[in-house]
Amino acid sequence: HVQLVESGGGLVRPGGSLKLSCVASGYTFSWYSGAWFRQTPGKEREGVAAIDEKGRTNYAAAVQGRFSISRDNAKSTLYLQMNNLRPEDSGVYYCAAGDVEVDTDYDVAESDFGYWGQGTQVTVS
Repeated sequence: HVQLVESGGGLVRPGGSLKLSCVASGYTFSWYSGAWFRQTPGKEREGVAAIDEKGRTNYAAAVQGRFSISRDNAKSTLYLQMNNLRPEDSGVYYCAAGDVEVDTDYDVAESDFGYWGQGTQVTVS
């Protein structure tokens, strides 16, 4: 069965960096897109970044220029490098897998991703 396991969250000062990892299993990782979402209490889950099987990426405006999504197909692992972190970046970060093409007009949407990890907490304070 499909499993996505995130790691790398933690407590960091504003301006600091963290790198999240998501190890996937149970499907052919290289065939599918991956994405990162985040959720804070009282808010809906929002898309942060996505990458498709061709390596095309898309980011939410709030993280553009600070976050970078990447993948290592040999390790079946999705990454999110987060730099210059702000308190408003705090939340539970989830990785997700789905079958969607990511182009410049794509908005990262929950409905495009059918498989989810359990989440990892990021606190910027």
